[in-house]
Amino acid sequence: MPADIPSGRIEQTRIARVSESHTERLSKHRLQVGDIVYGRRGDIGRQALVRPENEGWLCGTGCLRIRLGKSEVDAEYLHRYLSTSNVVGWIQGQAIGATMPNLNTGILNRVPVSYPPLIQQKKIAAILTAYDDLIENNRQRITLLENMAEEIYREWFVRLRFPGHESTPIDKGVPKGWAFKRLPECIEVKPKEPGDATSPRPFVGMDRLSTSSAFFSASENRTGASGSKFRNGDVLLPRITPCLENGKRGLVTSLKADTVAVGSTEFIVLRGKTLPCYYVYFLSISDSFRKHAEISMVGASGRQRVAEAALNWVLIKEPPSDLLQQFTNMVAPMFEQASNLLVQTEALTRTRDLLLNRLISGKLRVDDLDIQFPPSMQETEA
Repeated sequence: MPADIPSGRIEQTRIARVSESHTERLSKHRLQVGDIVYGRRGDIGRQALVRPENEGWLCGTGCLRIRLGKSEVDAEYLHRYLSTSNVVGWIQGQAIGATMPNLNTGILNRVPVSYPPLIQQKKIAAILTAYDDLIENNRQRITLLENMAEEIYREWFVRLRFPGHESTPIDKGVPKGWAFKRLPECIEVKPKEPGDATSPRPFVGMDRLSTSSAFFSASENRTGASGSKFRNGDVLLPRITPCLENGKRGLVTSLKADTVAVGSTEFIVLRGKTLPCYYVYFLSISDSFRKHAEISMVGASGRQRVAEAALNWVLIKEPPSDLLQQFTNMVAPMFEQASNLLVQTEALTRTRDLLLNRLISGKLRVDDLDIQFPPSMQETEA
């Protein structure tokens, strides 16, 4: 049961006006700013606060909606409160169903909510929102840097508008000085690394990879010699469905020098021989490369895997070494900056999560703090 907040005046209530939207008319299915939405099944501890950009979306039968209406509880504060480990654990413990947890209005209505005076709620929300704004800003900068690097790759090596292309003749389907090579000639598949079953190593599971970004970090350390092995500069390609089709990808950048990490057995590790890691990465996420890998999949439906031998027959355009060096010189600083931003983002996320429980529990007092509300909350305060 969530603990009360020992800070200032404490009020307790229970969540009310939770809507089971399948019993309402369509007009009442539309979400409003300040609504909090839960999924009925699966990861039932997660919830989302509806913000202005989401207003008007529909809440179907697969979700539950909390709408405060006129209340002494601030929606942003309640969203944060429901994210604390105590409350998430309590909700998960009340779930119905063994294999697939189910959430219902009865469970949500039984969640006790403790809250301080409204001004303190807003201060708590403002502190956490300021961290969210910094994290989101970093994520947008990472995306921009990745998009810039990918556009250079496409311009030079897909559209063939590389520096000096105007004066370079085409020879046998590629610019003069370029060559067609089979993948193993320029990329090593599953490079050998020494096995050490006793020393802990950084571990990367499939869940750590993104469907939209090269960057990720290890979530834990593990001992054992099984699993894929990789180091900085290697590219991780999922071998299994649906991760390959969904676009999961990764470029290893966050390990300490000379560190070998271990990961899911469902990774195919690619390491450039004559090609820089950035070229290998963008090649691995290209539509043509992924399609070739998908076509090669074998196995039972739903658990198909890439036939690694099929990669041996992938033909790759290998540009001249001087052009590859120019490409590396341009995009390496972008990836380095994005990697540094990821480190900052993870540090901000850890700090925010630590503050969340301390602020909500009242262990960190906000009574006397003069809070400058972040831009995302200023309209609410007007």
